[in-house]
Amino acid sequence: MKKLIWLFLGLVFSKDVFSQGLLDTSNGGNWTTHFQLTVINQSHSGFRSPYSGANSLADSVETGATSVTATLFLGRKLWKGAAFYFNPEMSGGKGLSGALGVAGALNGETYRIGDPQPVVSLARAYVQQVIPLGKDTAYDDLDDVANQLADRLPSHRLVISGGKFSIADFFDRNRYSHDPRSQFVNWSLMSNGAWDYPANTRGYTFGGVIEWINPAWVLRFSSVAIAKVANHSNMEYNLGGAHSETVELERKIRIARRPGSVRLLFSYTASRAPSYEQGIQAIKSGDDATLAVISGNGEAATFGGKKTGLFLNMEQEITDNLGIFARAGWNDGKHVSWSFTEIDQTIHAGLSLKGTKWNRVDDVVGIAGVVNGISADHRDFLKAGGNGFILGDGQLNYGNEAILEAYYNVRLLPNFWTTFDYQFVSNPGYNKDRGPVHVFAVRGHVEF
Repeated sequence: MKKLIWLFLGLVFSKDVFSQGLLDTSNGGNWTTHFQLTVINQSHSGFRSPYSGANSLADSVETGATSVTATLFLGRKLWKGAAFYFNPEMSGGKGLSGALGVAGALNGETYRIGDPQPVVSLARAYVQQVIPLGKDTAYDDLDDVANQLADRLPSHRLVISGGKFSIADFFDRNRYSHDPRSQFVNWSLMSNGAWDYPANTRGYTFGGVIEWINPAWVLRFSSVAIAKVANHSNMEYNLGGAHSETVELERKIRIARRPGSVRLLFSYTASRAPSYEQGIQAIKSGDDATLAVISGNGEAATFGGKKTGLFLNMEQEITDNLGIFARAGWNDGKHVSWSFTEIDQTIHAGLSLKGTKWNRVDDVVGIAGVVNGISADHRDFLKAGGNGFILGDGQLNYGNEAILEAYYNVRLLPNFWTTFDYQFVSNPGYNKDRGPVHVFAVRGHVEF
Protein backbone atom coordinates (compact mmCIF):
# COMPACT_ATOMS: atom_id res chain seq x y z
CA MET A 1 0.00 0.00 0.00
CA LYS A 2 2.81 2.44 0.84
CA LYS A 3 4.38 1.80 -2.57
CA LEU A 4 1.08 2.69 -4.27
CA ILE A 5 0.83 5.92 -2.27
CA TRP A 6 4.38 6.93 -3.17
CA LEU A 7 3.69 6.12 -6.83
CA PHE A 8 0.62 8.34 -6.74
CA LEU A 9 2.50 11.22 -5.10
CA GLY A 10 5.20 10.93 -7.72
CA LEU A 11 2.60 11.20 -10.45
CA VAL A 12 0.93 14.20 -8.82
CA PHE A 13 4.17 16.14 -8.57
CA SER A 14 5.37 15.25 -12.05
CA LYS A 15 6.29 17.92 -14.55
CA ASP A 16 3.00 17.44 -16.43
CA VAL A 17 1.00 18.33 -13.34
CA PHE A 18 2.96 21.51 -12.59
CA SER A 19 2.73 22.67 -16.19
CA GLN A 20 -0.93 21.83 -16.83
CA GLY A 21 -2.59 21.57 -13.40
CA LEU A 22 -4.21 18.59 -11.72
CA LEU A 23 -7.71 19.47 -12.90
CA ASP A 24 -6.75 20.04 -16.52
CA THR A 25 -7.97 17.08 -18.62
CA SER A 26 -7.54 18.80 -21.99
CA ASN A 27 -4.26 17.00 -22.66
CA GLY A 28 -5.83 14.05 -24.43
CA GLY A 29 -6.94 12.27 -21.27
CA ASN A 30 -3.71 12.07 -19.27
CA TRP A 31 -5.65 12.86 -16.09
CA THR A 32 -9.17 12.19 -14.87
CA THR A 33 -10.46 13.93 -11.73
CA HIS A 34 -13.93 13.64 -10.27
CA PHE A 35 -15.57 14.13 -6.88
CA GLN A 36 -18.77 12.99 -5.19
CA LEU A 37 -20.46 13.78 -1.87
CA THR A 38 -23.57 11.89 -0.74
CA VAL A 39 -25.64 12.40 2.41
CA ILE A 40 -28.62 10.13 3.19
CA ASN A 41 -31.02 10.66 6.10
CA GLN A 42 -33.44 7.83 6.93
CA SER A 43 -36.28 7.11 9.33
CA HIS A 44 -38.76 4.28 9.76
CA SER A 45 -42.17 3.77 11.29
CA GLY A 46 -42.96 1.75 14.37
CA PHE A 47 -44.32 -1.74 13.75
CA ARG A 48 -45.75 -4.86 15.40
CA SER A 49 -43.09 -6.91 17.20
CA PRO A 50 -43.91 -9.43 19.95
CA TYR A 51 -40.17 -10.01 20.54
CA SER A 52 -36.76 -8.86 19.36
CA GLY A 53 -33.14 -9.99 19.54
CA ALA A 54 -29.60 -8.66 19.44
CA ASN A 55 -29.73 -7.94 15.70
CA SER A 56 -33.36 -6.86 15.31
CA LEU A 57 -34.56 -3.73 13.58
CA ALA A 58 -35.96 -1.47 16.31
CA ASP A 59 -39.76 -1.79 16.45
CA SER A 60 -40.27 1.82 17.63
CA VAL A 61 -40.12 4.89 15.41
CA GLU A 62 -36.51 5.60 14.48
CA THR A 63 -35.31 8.88 12.94
CA GLY A 64 -32.10 10.70 12.12
CA ALA A 65 -30.01 7.80 10.80
CA THR A 66 -27.58 9.70 8.57
CA SER A 67 -24.73 8.52 6.37
CA VAL A 68 -22.13 10.61 4.55
CA THR A 69 -19.50 9.68 1.98
CA ALA A 70 -17.12 11.85 0.00
CA THR A 71 -14.84 10.39 -2.67
CA LEU A 72 -12.07 11.86 -4.81
CA PHE A 73 -11.64 9.88 -8.03
CA LEU A 74 -8.15 10.42 -9.44
CA GLY A 75 -6.66 8.74 -12.47
CA ARG A 76 -3.40 9.16 -14.37
CA LYS A 77 -2.30 7.73 -17.69
CA LEU A 78 1.00 5.88 -17.21
CA TRP A 79 1.93 4.74 -20.71
CA LYS A 80 0.05 3.57 -23.78
CA GLY A 81 -2.98 1.61 -22.63
CA ALA A 82 -2.13 1.85 -18.92
CA ALA A 83 -3.55 3.97 -16.10
CA PHE A 84 -3.39 4.26 -12.34
CA TYR A 85 -6.56 5.02 -10.33
CA PHE A 86 -6.52 6.30 -6.75
CA ASN A 87 -9.61 7.07 -4.60
CA PRO A 88 -9.28 8.62 -1.12
CA GLU A 89 -12.68 8.40 0.60
CA MET A 90 -14.28 9.82 3.71
CA SER A 91 -17.22 7.85 5.10
CA GLY A 92 -19.20 7.79 8.31
CA GLY A 93 -22.61 7.91 9.91
CA LYS A 94 -24.98 5.14 10.93
CA GLY A 95 -27.74 3.02 9.49
CA LEU A 96 -31.13 2.44 11.02
CA SER A 97 -30.65 0.15 14.06
CA GLY A 98 -26.95 0.00 13.22
CA ALA A 99 -27.69 -1.44 9.74
CA LEU A 100 -29.11 -4.58 11.39
CA GLY A 101 -32.39 -6.49 11.21
CA VAL A 102 -33.19 -6.46 7.48
CA ALA A 103 -31.40 -8.78 5.04
CA GLY A 104 -32.08 -6.33 2.22
CA ALA A 105 -30.40 -3.64 4.32
CA LEU A 106 -31.92 -0.21 4.00
CA ASN A 107 -29.03 2.08 2.99
CA GLY A 108 -26.27 1.10 0.56
CA GLU A 109 -24.06 3.86 1.94
CA THR A 110 -23.93 2.42 5.47
CA TYR A 111 -22.35 -0.67 6.94
CA ARG A 112 -21.96 -2.42 10.25
CA ILE A 113 -19.30 -0.48 12.19
CA GLY A 114 -18.79 0.28 15.85
CA ASP A 115 -17.80 3.94 15.50
CA PRO A 116 -20.00 6.12 13.26
CA GLN A 117 -17.52 9.02 13.20
CA PRO A 118 -16.36 9.90 9.65
CA VAL A 119 -12.91 8.57 8.80
CA VAL A 120 -10.70 8.92 5.74
CA SER A 121 -9.49 5.73 4.09
CA LEU A 122 -8.12 4.49 0.79
CA ALA A 123 -11.05 3.09 -1.16
CA ARG A 124 -9.25 2.17 -4.38
CA ALA A 125 -5.69 2.10 -5.69
CA TYR A 126 -5.16 -0.04 -8.77
CA VAL A 127 -3.34 -0.21 -12.08
CA GLN A 128 -5.13 -1.05 -15.31
CA GLN A 129 -3.60 -2.18 -18.60
CA VAL A 130 -5.44 -2.40 -21.94
CA ILE A 131 -4.07 -4.84 -24.55
CA PRO A 132 -5.48 -4.64 -28.12
CA LEU A 133 -6.48 -7.97 -29.66
CA GLY A 134 -6.23 -8.70 -33.39
CA LYS A 135 -6.16 -6.11 -36.17
CA ASP A 136 -9.75 -4.94 -35.94
CA THR A 137 -10.29 -1.34 -37.06
CA ALA A 138 -13.41 -0.83 -34.88
CA TYR A 139 -13.04 1.37 -31.80
CA ASP A 140 -14.97 2.33 -28.67
CA ASP A 141 -14.91 5.97 -27.58
CA LEU A 142 -14.83 6.19 -23.78
CA ASP A 143 -15.92 9.29 -21.89
CA ASP A 144 -14.02 10.86 -19.01
CA VAL A 145 -15.95 9.60 -15.98
CA ALA A 146 -15.00 8.45 -12.49
CA ASN A 147 -12.12 5.94 -12.74
CA GLN A 148 -12.13 6.03 -16.54
CA LEU A 149 -9.89 8.12 -18.74
CA ALA A 150 -11.28 9.55 -21.94
CA ASP A 151 -9.83 7.34 -24.65
CA ARG A 152 -10.37 5.57 -27.97
CA LEU A 153 -9.85 1.85 -27.51
CA PRO A 154 -10.02 -1.12 -29.87
CA SER A 155 -13.38 -2.88 -29.67
CA HIS A 156 -11.50 -6.19 -29.28
CA ARG A 157 -9.29 -5.89 -26.22
CA LEU A 158 -8.02 -7.45 -23.01
CA VAL A 159 -8.19 -5.33 -19.82
CA ILE A 160 -6.14 -6.35 -16.78
CA SER A 161 -6.67 -4.59 -13.41
CA GLY A 162 -4.74 -5.20 -10.21
CA GLY A 163 -4.74 -3.59 -6.77
CA LYS A 164 -7.45 -2.48 -4.35
CA PHE A 165 -11.00 -1.92 -5.62
CA SER A 166 -14.61 -2.99 -5.16
CA ILE A 167 -15.44 -6.21 -6.98
CA ALA A 168 -18.81 -4.59 -7.78
CA ASP A 169 -16.91 -2.02 -9.89
CA PHE A 170 -16.47 -4.76 -12.51
CA PHE A 171 -19.17 -7.41 -11.93
CA ASP A 172 -22.98 -7.45 -11.72
CA ARG A 173 -23.22 -3.94 -13.09
CA ASN A 174 -26.61 -2.67 -14.21
CA ARG A 175 -27.43 0.58 -15.94
CA TYR A 176 -30.62 1.11 -13.93
CA SER A 177 -29.90 -0.46 -10.54
CA HIS A 178 -26.36 -0.41 -9.18
CA ASP A 179 -25.53 2.91 -7.49
CA PRO A 180 -27.03 3.85 -4.08
CA ARG A 181 -25.74 7.39 -4.57
CA SER A 182 -28.12 8.09 -7.46
CA GLN A 183 -30.49 5.09 -7.82
CA PHE A 184 -32.05 2.59 -5.39
CA VAL A 185 -30.56 2.59 -1.89
CA ASN A 186 -31.51 -0.93 -0.74
CA TRP A 187 -28.58 -3.38 -0.59
CA SER A 188 -30.43 -6.08 -2.52
CA LEU A 189 -31.06 -3.66 -5.41
CA MET A 190 -27.60 -2.14 -5.73
CA SER A 191 -26.17 -5.66 -6.28
CA ASN A 192 -27.47 -9.21 -6.41
CA GLY A 193 -28.37 -9.84 -2.77
CA ALA A 194 -27.51 -13.56 -2.89
CA TRP A 195 -23.97 -12.83 -4.11
CA ASP A 196 -21.95 -12.78 -0.89
CA TYR A 197 -19.30 -10.86 -2.77
CA PRO A 198 -15.82 -10.57 -1.23
CA ALA A 199 -15.31 -7.24 0.53
CA ASN A 200 -14.21 -5.64 3.75
CA THR A 201 -16.64 -3.70 5.94
CA ARG A 202 -16.54 -0.72 3.57
CA GLY A 203 -17.02 -2.79 0.43
CA TYR A 204 -13.44 -3.15 -0.93
CA THR A 205 -10.96 -5.95 -1.53
CA PHE A 206 -7.65 -6.49 -3.34
CA GLY A 207 -6.62 -8.80 -6.15
CA GLY A 208 -6.88 -8.96 -9.93
CA VAL A 209 -9.49 -8.81 -12.69
CA ILE A 210 -9.13 -9.85 -16.34
CA GLU A 211 -11.72 -8.78 -18.93
CA TRP A 212 -11.96 -10.02 -22.52
CA ILE A 213 -14.08 -7.53 -24.45
CA ASN A 214 -15.51 -7.54 -27.97
CA PRO A 215 -18.57 -5.79 -29.49
CA ALA A 216 -21.04 -8.55 -28.57
CA TRP A 217 -19.52 -10.40 -25.61
CA VAL A 218 -17.59 -9.68 -22.42
CA LEU A 219 -15.94 -12.36 -20.28
CA ARG A 220 -14.60 -11.39 -16.85
CA PHE A 221 -12.60 -13.32 -14.26
CA SER A 222 -11.30 -12.24 -10.87
CA SER A 223 -9.41 -13.73 -7.95
CA VAL A 224 -9.42 -11.58 -4.82
CA ALA A 225 -8.98 -11.54 -1.04
CA ILE A 226 -11.68 -12.39 1.47
CA ALA A 227 -12.36 -10.98 4.95
CA LYS A 228 -10.49 -12.64 7.81
CA VAL A 229 -13.42 -11.97 10.18
CA ALA A 230 -17.01 -11.84 8.92
CA ASN A 231 -17.84 -8.37 7.57
CA HIS A 232 -14.67 -6.79 8.97
CA SER A 233 -11.76 -4.80 7.57
CA ASN A 234 -8.81 -7.22 7.64
CA MET A 235 -8.46 -9.13 4.37
CA GLU A 236 -6.45 -12.23 3.52
CA TYR A 237 -5.52 -14.12 0.38
CA ASN A 238 -4.43 -17.71 0.75
CA LEU A 239 -4.95 -20.26 -2.03
CA GLY A 240 -4.96 -22.95 0.62
CA GLY A 241 -7.95 -21.49 2.43
CA ALA A 242 -9.02 -17.87 1.83
CA HIS A 243 -9.77 -16.61 -1.67
CA SER A 244 -12.71 -15.80 -3.92
CA GLU A 245 -13.15 -16.29 -7.66
CA THR A 246 -15.84 -14.78 -9.88
CA VAL A 247 -16.63 -15.43 -13.53
CA GLU A 248 -19.14 -13.37 -15.50
CA LEU A 249 -20.26 -13.77 -19.10
CA GLU A 250 -22.05 -10.77 -20.57
CA ARG A 251 -24.01 -10.81 -23.82
CA LYS A 252 -24.88 -7.45 -25.34
CA ILE A 253 -28.26 -7.58 -27.08
CA ARG A 254 -30.57 -5.34 -29.08
CA ILE A 255 -34.36 -5.61 -29.01
CA ALA A 256 -36.18 -3.38 -31.48
CA ARG A 257 -32.82 -1.66 -32.04
CA ARG A 258 -32.64 -0.80 -28.34
CA PRO A 259 -29.53 -1.80 -26.32
CA GLY A 260 -29.62 -4.28 -23.49
CA SER A 261 -27.46 -6.85 -21.72
CA VAL A 262 -27.74 -10.27 -20.13
CA ARG A 263 -25.08 -11.29 -17.59
CA LEU A 264 -24.51 -14.71 -16.06
CA LEU A 265 -22.23 -14.77 -13.02
CA PHE A 266 -20.69 -17.66 -11.08
CA SER A 267 -18.81 -17.28 -7.81
CA TYR A 268 -16.81 -19.49 -5.48
CA THR A 269 -15.44 -18.38 -2.11
CA ALA A 270 -13.24 -20.17 0.41
CA SER A 271 -13.03 -18.58 3.86
CA ARG A 272 -12.96 -19.16 7.61
CA ALA A 273 -16.79 -19.30 7.71
CA PRO A 274 -18.34 -22.09 9.82
CA SER A 275 -21.39 -23.93 8.52
CA TYR A 276 -24.87 -23.20 9.85
CA GLU A 277 -24.94 -26.80 11.09
CA GLN A 278 -21.86 -26.02 13.20
CA GLY A 279 -23.66 -22.93 14.44
CA ILE A 280 -26.67 -24.96 15.57
CA GLN A 281 -24.40 -27.39 17.41
CA ALA A 282 -22.60 -24.42 19.01
CA ILE A 283 -25.91 -23.10 20.35
CA LYS A 284 -26.71 -26.49 21.87
CA SER A 285 -23.24 -26.95 23.42
CA GLY A 286 -22.70 -23.33 24.50
CA ASP A 287 -19.71 -22.86 22.17
CA ASP A 288 -19.46 -19.08 22.38
CA ALA A 289 -16.26 -18.95 20.31
CA THR A 290 -17.95 -20.40 17.22
CA LEU A 291 -21.01 -18.20 17.72
CA ALA A 292 -18.74 -15.13 17.90
CA VAL A 293 -17.18 -16.09 14.56
CA ILE A 294 -20.61 -16.37 12.91
CA SER A 295 -21.78 -13.00 14.24
CA GLY A 296 -18.61 -11.23 13.09
CA ASN A 297 -17.21 -10.79 16.60
CA GLY A 298 -14.46 -13.40 16.53
CA GLU A 299 -11.79 -14.91 14.31
CA ALA A 300 -11.79 -18.58 13.37
CA ALA A 301 -8.47 -20.39 13.70
CA THR A 302 -9.13 -22.71 10.75
CA PHE A 303 -10.42 -22.53 7.19
CA GLY A 304 -13.14 -24.66 5.65
CA GLY A 305 -15.92 -22.30 4.59
CA LYS A 306 -17.07 -22.85 1.01
CA LYS A 307 -19.78 -21.01 -0.88
CA THR A 308 -20.84 -21.26 -4.50
CA GLY A 309 -23.43 -19.14 -6.25
CA LEU A 310 -25.10 -18.56 -9.62
CA PHE A 311 -26.62 -15.21 -10.60
CA LEU A 312 -28.50 -13.66 -13.52
CA ASN A 313 -28.64 -9.94 -14.34
CA MET A 314 -30.66 -8.34 -17.18
CA GLU A 315 -31.28 -4.80 -18.41
CA GLN A 316 -33.11 -3.46 -21.47
CA GLU A 317 -33.83 -0.02 -22.85
CA ILE A 318 -37.48 0.24 -23.93
CA THR A 319 -37.60 3.88 -25.08
CA ASP A 320 -35.29 6.87 -24.83
CA ASN A 321 -36.76 7.49 -21.37
CA LEU A 322 -37.71 4.06 -20.03
CA GLY A 323 -35.56 1.09 -19.04
CA ILE A 324 -36.32 -2.18 -17.25
CA PHE A 325 -34.10 -4.55 -15.25
CA ALA A 326 -34.17 -7.78 -13.30
CA ARG A 327 -31.86 -10.01 -11.27
CA ALA A 328 -32.12 -13.50 -9.81
CA GLY A 329 -29.58 -15.18 -7.56
CA TRP A 330 -28.85 -18.32 -5.56
CA ASN A 331 -26.05 -19.52 -3.28
CA ASP A 332 -25.84 -22.92 -1.58
CA GLY A 333 -26.49 -21.48 1.89
CA LYS A 334 -24.47 -24.15 3.74
CA HIS A 335 -21.79 -21.92 5.26
CA VAL A 336 -22.58 -18.64 6.98
CA SER A 337 -22.85 -15.30 5.21
CA TRP A 338 -19.42 -13.68 5.38
CA SER A 339 -19.10 -10.41 3.47
CA PHE A 340 -22.25 -8.84 2.01
CA THR A 341 -25.55 -9.75 3.65
CA GLU A 342 -27.70 -12.69 4.78
CA ILE A 343 -29.51 -13.58 1.56
CA ASP A 344 -29.30 -17.02 -0.07
CA GLN A 345 -31.94 -16.62 -2.78
CA THR A 346 -33.27 -13.47 -4.37
CA ILE A 347 -35.27 -12.16 -7.29
CA HIS A 348 -36.08 -8.59 -8.18
CA ALA A 349 -37.34 -6.49 -11.08
CA GLY A 350 -38.02 -2.85 -11.71
CA LEU A 351 -38.03 0.11 -14.06
CA SER A 352 -36.35 3.47 -14.44
CA LEU A 353 -38.12 6.42 -16.07
CA LYS A 354 -36.67 9.80 -17.02
CA GLY A 355 -38.80 12.89 -16.42
CA THR A 356 -39.00 14.00 -20.05
CA LYS A 357 -42.82 13.73 -20.16
CA TRP A 358 -43.17 16.40 -17.44
CA ASN A 359 -40.33 18.59 -18.79
CA ARG A 360 -37.76 17.39 -16.24
CA VAL A 361 -35.31 15.63 -18.57
CA ASP A 362 -32.65 15.13 -15.88
CA ASP A 363 -35.00 13.74 -13.22
CA VAL A 364 -35.41 9.98 -12.75
CA VAL A 365 -38.18 7.90 -11.17
CA GLY A 366 -37.44 4.30 -10.17
CA ILE A 367 -39.57 1.53 -8.72
CA ALA A 368 -38.61 -2.08 -7.96
CA GLY A 369 -39.74 -5.11 -5.99
CA VAL A 370 -37.50 -7.66 -4.25
CA VAL A 371 -38.15 -11.07 -2.69
CA ASN A 372 -35.32 -12.54 -0.58
CA GLY A 373 -34.98 -15.97 1.00
CA ILE A 374 -32.53 -18.15 2.94
CA SER A 375 -31.57 -21.82 2.99
CA ALA A 376 -33.12 -24.38 5.34
CA ASP A 377 -29.90 -24.54 7.40
CA HIS A 378 -29.83 -20.76 7.69
CA ARG A 379 -33.48 -20.73 8.84
CA ASP A 380 -32.84 -23.39 11.49
CA PHE A 381 -29.88 -21.43 12.86
CA LEU A 382 -31.89 -18.20 13.23
CA LYS A 383 -34.88 -20.09 14.64
CA ALA A 384 -32.63 -21.64 17.29
CA GLY A 385 -31.67 -18.13 18.43
CA GLY A 386 -28.45 -17.69 16.47
CA ASN A 387 -27.09 -14.33 15.31
CA GLY A 388 -25.39 -13.65 11.99
CA PHE A 389 -23.64 -10.35 11.35
CA ILE A 390 -26.90 -8.78 10.09
CA LEU A 391 -29.82 -10.83 11.46
CA GLY A 392 -30.92 -12.35 14.76
CA ASP A 393 -34.36 -11.81 16.35
CA GLY A 394 -33.86 -14.51 18.99
CA GLN A 395 -36.34 -16.79 17.24
CA LEU A 396 -37.93 -17.02 13.78
CA ASN A 397 -41.35 -17.54 12.21
CA TYR A 398 -40.02 -17.82 8.68
CA GLY A 399 -41.38 -15.98 5.67
CA ASN A 400 -39.70 -14.55 2.60
CA GLU A 401 -38.54 -10.98 3.04
CA ALA A 402 -40.31 -8.76 0.48
CA ILE A 403 -39.29 -5.17 -0.27
CA LEU A 404 -40.81 -2.49 -2.49
CA GLU A 405 -38.68 0.59 -3.16
CA ALA A 406 -39.56 3.76 -5.09
CA TYR A 407 -37.53 6.94 -5.54
CA TYR A 408 -37.65 10.27 -7.33
CA ASN A 409 -34.24 11.78 -8.10
CA VAL A 410 -34.47 15.53 -8.81
CA ARG A 411 -31.65 17.51 -10.43
CA LEU A 412 -31.87 20.90 -8.73
CA LEU A 413 -28.55 22.37 -9.93
CA PRO A 414 -26.02 21.30 -12.59
CA ASN A 415 -24.01 19.37 -9.98
CA PHE A 416 -26.59 18.74 -7.24
CA TRP A 417 -29.39 16.16 -6.95
CA THR A 418 -31.98 15.51 -4.24
CA THR A 419 -33.78 12.18 -3.93
CA PHE A 420 -36.94 11.23 -2.07
CA ASP A 421 -37.03 7.50 -1.33
CA TYR A 422 -39.59 5.12 0.15
CA GLN A 423 -39.25 1.44 1.09
CA PHE A 424 -41.91 -0.97 2.29
CA VAL A 425 -40.51 -4.07 4.02
CA SER A 426 -42.63 -7.13 4.75
CA ASN A 427 -41.22 -9.78 7.10
CA PRO A 428 -38.01 -7.91 8.00
CA GLY A 429 -35.27 -10.44 8.68
CA TYR A 430 -37.55 -13.20 7.26
CA ASN A 431 -39.74 -12.99 10.35
CA LYS A 432 -43.53 -13.07 9.89
CA ASP A 433 -43.93 -12.11 13.56
CA ARG A 434 -42.42 -8.65 12.94
CA GLY A 435 -43.34 -5.77 10.67
CA PRO A 436 -44.26 -4.56 8.16
CA VAL A 437 -42.17 -1.40 8.27
CA HIS A 438 -42.23 1.83 6.25
CA VAL A 439 -38.86 3.48 5.57
CA PHE A 440 -38.37 7.05 4.35
CA ALA A 441 -35.19 8.75 3.12
CA VAL A 442 -33.93 12.01 1.71
CA ARG A 443 -30.65 11.96 -0.20
CA GLY A 444 -28.42 14.82 -1.30
CA HIS A 445 -25.75 14.13 -3.91
CA VAL A 446 -23.04 16.35 -5.40
CA GLU A 447 -20.73 15.30 -8.21
CA PHE A 448 -18.39 16.96 -10.65
